Amino acid sequence: MFRLRAVTGSRYLRRFLHGGAANRDHVLEQLGICSGEDQVLEVVGKNKAKLTVNHVGCAIGMLWHFQKEKPQMLRTVEFIKSHPEFLTLRVLAENKIELMDDVMLVDMLYNVLRLNVEPYDSLAQQLVSEAWLRLYRFPMPSLSKFAVCLSDQHLQHSPPMETNIISTGNVSSLVSPHLRDKLINKADHLLDTMDPSHYNNPRRMVQFLRNIKYSYRPLLEKCNHILLRNVPHLNAENISIIMGLYQSIQFNNCDFRLAAKQRLMELVDSSADPFSFTKLFVALGPMAGEDTKERLESTALLLAEDFNAHQALAVAETLEEIQCRNLNLIQKIASVVHKNLHVYKPMEIARITQALILLHYQSPELFTKLRNILVQFLLNSVYPYEVTMLTRVLSMLPSPRLDEGVVSRVEAVLPQCNLNDLNTFAMAVAKWVRNDPSYRHSTPSKYVRLLQTLNRCGHERLRKADRLDLVLEELKYMSGEWFEEMLLEETMVTLQRLEDQISWTNVPEMALFLTRTNHLCTPLMDRIASVAMENINKIHYSATYATLLPFAVLNYDPPGVDELFDICIQRVIPHISSFDPHLLVLLAYALAVADCFPEDLVREIFNVNFLAKLDSQLETLPDALNKRIRLRLMELNRAVCLECPESQVPWFHERYCLQLQKKGNGSISPVQQQIHQMLGEVLGGINCARVALLTTYFYTVDFECVLDRHHQAVAYSEQSQLQISEDGKVRWGSDSVGKDRSEVPPGAQRVAVDFLDFKSFCKNSRHMKGEAMMRKRHLEILGYHVVQIPHFEWNSMELSTQDAWKEYLRKKIFTGLP
Repeated sequence: MFRLRAVTGSRYLRRFLHGGAANRDHVLEQLGICSGEDQVLEVVGKNKAKLTVNHVGCAIGMLWHFQKEKPQMLRTVEFIKSHPEFLTLRVLAENKIELMDDVMLVDMLYNVLRLNVEPYDSLAQQLVSEAWLRLYRFPMPSLSKFAVCLSDQHLQHSPPMETNIISTGNVSSLVSPHLRDKLINKADHLLDTMDPSHYNNPRRMVQFLRNIKYSYRPLLEKCNHILLRNVPHLNAENISIIMGLYQSIQFNNCDFRLAAKQRLMELVDSSADPFSFTKLFVALGPMAGEDTKERLESTALLLAEDFNAHQALAVAETLEEIQCRNLNLIQKIASVVHKNLHVYKPMEIARITQALILLHYQSPELFTKLRNILVQFLLNSVYPYEVTMLTRVLSMLPSPRLDEGVVSRVEAVLPQCNLNDLNTFAMAVAKWVRNDPSYRHSTPSKYVRLLQTLNRCGHERLRKADRLDLVLEELKYMSGEWFEEMLLEETMVTLQRLEDQISWTNVPEMALFLTRTNHLCTPLMDRIASVAMENINKIHYSATYATLLPFAVLNYDPPGVDELFDICIQRVIPHISSFDPHLLVLLAYALAVADCFPEDLVREIFNVNFLAKLDSQLETLPDALNKRIRLRLMELNRAVCLECPESQVPWFHERYCLQLQKKGNGSISPVQQQIHQMLGEVLGGINCARVALLTTYFYTVDFECVLDRHHQAVAYSEQSQLQISEDGKVRWGSDSVGKDRSEVPPGAQRVAVDFLDFKSFCKNSRHMKGEAMMRKRHLEILGYHVVQIPHFEWNSMELSTQDAWKEYLRKKIFTGLP
């Protein structure tokens, strides 16, 4: 009876069972008493000649309704798809598309795609084509569902769907900016008029943006506003889905995270079964404090044996994310995984293997099985993204020899791979080479062949590229030795070739790429500056951070640099209270590096209410990001105190810096030890130079010396001298954090000598980066004459003798002294 009531009450039947006795529809009545897919298909078979558009829509809707109520492992989609009566329904649906109303049209598309009808099937194509033509008539629920249909099923990547919709009737690629913007504009309008309690609509729109990899901030913020209002009514599963979407589209919203955390904490006591607890754990675990994490781990331990395969996978990945060290819990989850290895699909096996490796789980037996399964899946896979993931995870496992079949499979898919996948393969090959016992003698030919193919495919892909947005998408997460050594120069050539395509929509992504690679390319940066100045009102205010970042970090002033910074700051100020706290700190720090301190920005950040909100937000962020933001806040506080004393911002990071100092290793490099020895000879004694001195505001100066008014070195007392152990550890006889600053003789000059390694310079030039310049400014404010020793000068051929090094130091220190 429950099944009957559930189906009869479903909206598929409610839409049609509304007439009186005189209008009875016997086919709908028969469908209404069906309790399973086989009965629905039987009704279809008996009434083929009578089936109307309503009957077809209802039947297909019910087929998916029955499927979605079942766990994934118990679904029978393939049985339905191959059933002859389902083919009947598909043919009838295609013939009756014009008779469908707007809601039925989208529901039909949604349901048939979930019943595994291929996106390039004629029914799917005709439904999508008709939907595009009716787009402006759709209500919000249908529009959001249509967006999910397009993105979830990857219609934008199907070869038959690259032609023009209007002229041919086929589905145009969703990557087309015209069609994308058409749908977004319609959604933007409907979100203003819809019932805000229907949170599934904005959630689907976020899912659509995620799947087409288009982070359109105005629509995201409008969706987030509605979702935020609904947080008190959401369950853990919905919150988990939304947060997963936000994370994958790199959309951080402080207010949503704080509200979600509060709601999830309220749900802890009621989430006692495996299903609801898993959803809660995935969403709350990464945001929880230590006490809550321990409580969640204890509950997970109690429920572990009741988790199914997919719940165990979700818990394992979350344990890895929160860096769990509860060995008993990890063992229990691994045991559930071990019993269910036959259930997992290729990508799931890759994910579970990666999680267990990063959790440092020890089980040779389980990892041997996982490796064998990974290899088998890899050999049988025909999807490049799948082969990439399986290969990456396989390379994380210890293995003395690499199967020739794996090498052949990888080599076969390389020509189909994008740049990011090629980079992943390169990193995997590098690991295999290092782990191969024969590597000590020579690089085996199979690896050489793979690397040659990788290089060729990478260069060919860049040379053939003709769409800047697609190139930037592929470059988004590129890093590592192979990319920098083999592809970076060619990448810059490609980007310059496509620089006419730089627009306000991709300026932030281009700027982030240049910052991340530390590559100073002045033509591209000039183009970024020009486009930003012309289109600043179109660029989202939060994207000003990414836009300005390379100019600050790489210390480059384009033509009109003052105007660029001024208009970006003017774009920010009206929206300053709408910024996520952590992003505002990062923006202010980038501006400080560029010697820019907007008064409104400084006042907003160094405010008790703002700092309290920032603290709350940081508690919800991953550890690495939390630490980065706290460090940037300290550096910003230091910069404001030194360069803007008139702002009267207090220095409140003394304790934080002391804690950082205790955690540091306090060691100096062999080069620094060499320079210290040379300084001793130049200055007249080793006790005339101090090493690793901590200044006021906690800058660490590599070497400090004091010169009297006659430019003679002043020796330090023995109590303030250091000892350098054999391992390079620095140990002072007393606390030296700015203690002896008042003990300089009248007329004397403090000199700071800093060795600048490669991190202080752009990768492709000897151009000094912004942070090294800011450090020099700050040390000068603290009263130092600053001497900077670039690594490429100290290690040059000209300085290859003791005398040459000493003469170099002598000129550096004594030239330019007052």
